[in-house]
Amino acid sequence: MRILLVEDDAMLGDALGCSLAQEGFTVDRVSTAEDAGLSLGTVDYTLILLDLGLPDQGGLEFLAEQRAAGNPIPVIILTARDAVADRIAGLDSGADDYLVKPFDPDELAARIRALHRRQVGRFSPVIEHGPLVLNPATRELSCHGVRVSLTAREYAVLATLMERPGALLSRSTIEERLYGWGEEIESNAVEVHIHNLRKKLGPGIIRTVRGVGYMLEEPP
Repeated sequence: MRILLVEDDAMLGDALGCSLAQEGFTVDRVSTAEDAGLSLGTVDYTLILLDLGLPDQGGLEFLAEQRAAGNPIPVIILTARDAVADRIAGLDSGADDYLVKPFDPDELAARIRALHRRQVGRFSPVIEHGPLVLNPATRELSCHGVRVSLTAREYAVLATLMERPGALLSRSTIEERLYGWGEEIESNAVEVHIHNLRKKLGPGIIRTVRGVGYMLEEPP
């Protein structure tokens, strides 16, 4: 899951980015509303974490503009403004959730997962597909009832495929979900992760459509 963090406090932004990366999220951080708009025009993000006190434009104004333009991307406001009126204004401006600083990073991660479940129409906290059962909260996977250990990248690839069962995903689409700005991507990185997943999961789980991409096999 790739997230856009709009936060002008560099220390807080870096700490939050590291915390979310440990939870398996890919995070790109910008410090202005202008850069946030440019980023949204080039990357398909799953979710925005939005501070309200931005140096060039109010966060609520930026959010209202995104909603007026028809952008449906989920938004969680992160702010020190804790008055009830501020919360109401944030939610009525189009935010999907509102979290007051300081907050526990684990709570934020849980709210991100919950919001994403609603976004994709999934109500269970676990993702199931055929013999696969994936728990995004713990990043634990079982296949045919047996627990399977995955690296962070292998988990990210499989989670991307399981979140869109039946969809054929190109290599570039998977790369975009896995790698943030400044991260070096080897040309065969996705192929290597898919190969390792097949070794761990066995045949009949992941299908390669040559020259197009990858998808999960339909369960029998």
